[in-house]
Amino acid sequence: MVAVIQEAWVGGVSTRRVDDLVQAMGLSGIGKSTVSKLCKDFDERVNAFLERPLTGDWPYLWLDATYLKQREGGRIVSVAAIIAVAANTEGKREIVGLHIGPSEAETFWSAFLKSLVRRGLRQVKLVISDAHEGLKAAIRRVMGASWQRCRVHWMRNAQAYVGKGQQSMVSAALRQAFIQPDRASASQTLRHTADQLRAKWPKLAAFIDDSELDVLAHMDFPVQHRAKIHSTNPIERLNKEVERRADVVGIFPNA
Repeated sequence: MVAVIQEAWVGGVSTRRVDDLVQAMGLSGIGKSTVSKLCKDFDERVNAFLERPLTGDWPYLWLDATYLKQREGGRIVSVAAIIAVAANTEGKREIVGLHIGPSEAETFWSAFLKSLVRRGLRQVKLVISDAHEGLKAAIRRVMGASWQRCRVHWMRNAQAYVGKGQQSMVSAALRQAFIQPDRASASQTLRHTADQLRAKWPKLAAFIDDSELDVLAHMDFPVQHRAKIHSTNPIERLNKEVERRADVVGIFPNA
């Protein structure tokens, strides 16, 4: 029965529904506190997983944040759940870190990245994430790696500069840069596109000018890797699992 309760809880079943499940199995029921106690050993298992030593080289690192609601001092606050996924030289991806914090400031990111380095994360060549200024500064300071701005998020940001009727056309024009065989060709294509759009959408052209280096960073890496390293898509499935569980809980009682 303990195993059933634990499996249900990990699967995202609320404590109230765990109680319904127990009663359906012929028992008298179970309270929230009992469910919490039965599942307490997960904390130790999770901490052991998140603090495990990292061995070997990890050339690619994906970072993304999901915001959750948490009770703190009688208030409900929004906290960032940072998930880090890395790929080793054999192409295997693993969750290498998770951290809960009050914001995405540089100090928050730096502390998280330093903890990964202490555990053995090394030889990171490219970090892929959304455009958080604090994270960019932390990457430069702690990792010394190149930074790839998530291309999917970048495209959405670019579309925001034009009306809905023109978004498909603008997106098609911008995508031409990403199908080029090398960084130089991609850069030339993106600059040409920016110049074509400049008269009608000067703010969009300025956005392209400012972000060109960041969104094309993945072009410096092997062609066979580019489809996976140009965006945070490899981590999106994890975020959806976090959100699914968070929707069941609603508001977390603590970190």
